[in-house]
Amino acid sequence: MHILEIPSFFPPYGGLFCLDQAKALKALDHEVRILSNVQLGLTVGWKDYCCLPSKRYEHEMDGIMVYQSFQRGLPKTVRLNVRHWVGIVCSMFKDYVAKYGMPDILHAHCAKWAGYAAMLISRDYGIPYFITEHLSYKVFEEEFGPAPSTAWQIRLLKEAYRQAACVIHVSEEQVDNIAPYFGRDYRWQYISNTIDVDFYHYQPRASLTGRPFRFCCLANYWALKGYDILFEAFRSLHVAHPQVELAIAGRGTDSKDFRSQLTEGMTTHGLISREEVRQLLYESDALVLASRSEVQPLVLLEAMSTGIPVVSTECTPRCLRLNGCTIVPVDDAQALAAAMRAVMTNTPTEGASLSARVAAIASPQVIGRQLGQLFSEVAGK
Repeated sequence: MHILEIPSFFPPYGGLFCLDQAKALKALDHEVRILSNVQLGLTVGWKDYCCLPSKRYEHEMDGIMVYQSFQRGLPKTVRLNVRHWVGIVCSMFKDYVAKYGMPDILHAHCAKWAGYAAMLISRDYGIPYFITEHLSYKVFEEEFGPAPSTAWQIRLLKEAYRQAACVIHVSEEQVDNIAPYFGRDYRWQYISNTIDVDFYHYQPRASLTGRPFRFCCLANYWALKGYDILFEAFRSLHVAHPQVELAIAGRGTDSKDFRSQLTEGMTTHGLISREEVRQLLYESDALVLASRSEVQPLVLLEAMSTGIPVVSTECTPRCLRLNGCTIVPVDDAQALAAAMRAVMTNTPTEGASLSARVAAIASPQVIGRQLGQLFSEVAGK
């Protein structure tokens, strides 16, 4: 099949889940490319805003061809920026067809706004489209206010859901999570995101004899990631175990405000590369995530794939709650500290089997087959 992936988000603003799925599908002999328009924000990263290319161009990422455009967003003009973004994607699709021919399937990542653009393209060209939804209620709430919302975007996104051949949720809980905004009146199926289990392969950790236990947290500096709760829990843990360490990485974690909250035993690395993420996991004994809202935190899968246990909150979907994943209530620093202490004193030795269980649910081979089968059922190929 000829599959065109259209992400709502893409580097430099995340969105590599789209690339991972594209690679998984290509490995199964599908013809796969990515069409990406990224809206740059001047206040988010002025260097990117000023320096990234202003013309559309093609480049390759991990063997996948990406047809790329960078849009300069205008401050405080949301409706205009959305209209411009969608128009660019539709125009890029026309150019794409002229060069590569008509795809059999459009696969959009997030209804806002790739899914909506895919709906418009589908109407004009008669191509079925799928939406993999990655966003949670909390993300929509920050932009649209509490549900039910009268924001103008809701009607358009509801329409994109209902017209899709299928909405692919990355966890079963996500359906109910976002239902207050979009209801359930659409076709949906659950398929996990994928991770590169060969890259995040199992590696035994060094003996704890003569060295401190090291936690890591890989999350951007954002209120929903619960760093305030993590810091409170770690400070409590550090009183009883002064040698314990917490290494942190993520966008914004090297900011002045973030660094001012760090105390003894904590270090931060800021935004790091994929290779550096893996190295940090290999240098750690457990990962901790104090999130207030998640749909499917891939970092938990990546950590368990390397063979270390994780401590997370009740917003973690059931599909990730493997042996080796400890769950605590949201916004409960005391419970989080107790769970971290338990992991320190009862470190599991079955890292290899934990890694194998992750591969069974999220390897590129598994997810590529599931996506390919779903697409084939609709495309008749």
